[in-house]
Amino acid sequence: MGTQHGLPKEHGDLKLAQICGIIAADEKRHETAYTKIVEKLFEIDPDGTVLALADMMRKKVSMPAHLMYDGRDENLFDHFSAVAQRLGVYTAKDYADILEFLVARWEVEKLTGLSGEGHKAQDYVCGLPARIRRLEERAHARAKQAPPVPFSWIYDREVKL
Repeated sequence: MGTQHGLPKEHGDLKLAQICGIIAADEKRHETAYTKIVEKLFEIDPDGTVLALADMMRKKVSMPAHLMYDGRDENLFDHFSAVAQRLGVYTAKDYADILEFLVARWEVEKLTGLSGEGHKAQDYVCGLPARIRRLEERAHARAKQAPPVPFSWIYDREVKL
């Protein structure tokens, strides 16, 4: 996952690489804080926490960037995400790996004393990384057939999705 600041450096943009490195360090601090908070929630209320986690994952985690709009492209975030996926900046595999790491870190598979709904939520959450990987394989095959799309912020240059 170090690609976020590796790509600019590879292409000679050291300032952008530095900016991306700062952002990545900040993201790492958020990850550490949220991981510890949820870890504590699992200690205090395993059933409620696994239910909340499953609910959040079913509703999908949306990044603020999904609201991106350039005044023309209604699917701008989808197109931007497809390019990021193709370049390896942030992929569905990364997402599955992160989720797998968190499920293991929080020992979700080992939770006991759950309600019936809690067990269903546990199964759902623990099965998500594999499901995401299968979906990625299908999406990867479809992406090979996608036409290039112009991006307004690079003067309508067409970029392969």
